Amino acid sequence: MRNEQNINNMERPLEEQMRYDRAKKRVKAIKGFFMHLTAYILVNAFLLVLIWAGLKQGEAFFTFGHFSTAFFWGFGLLFHALGVFGANMFLGNNWEERKIKEMMQQEHDKSQKWE
Repeated sequence: MRNEQNINNMERPLEEQMRYDRAKKRVKAIKGFFMHLTAYILVNAFLLVLIWAGLKQGEAFFTFGHFSTAFFWGFGLLFHALGVFGANMFLGNNWEERKIKEMMQQEHDKSQKWE
């Protein structure tokens, strides 16, 4: 019995470390995506301002050529998001069930504050 407890105690930190490592990797991936998104917004805004400033009188701003960088880079950004958040990034699998549990936990936490 005591030997089983020692084995369980030794495995618990290993499992905890593995969960920590997976969570850390996921957070790093999410951070990488948001850095990519920030670069996308800043660079494309800068390019569009340069294009707009360089337009000649009467030249059209809204052409595919002016927005092609944002368009194609946007596909790359979309695939990056799919890689980080998965194919179910909008609502995901079992979204309703997870949301119900989350709201129940929030309600429980609120009731605990007043007691």
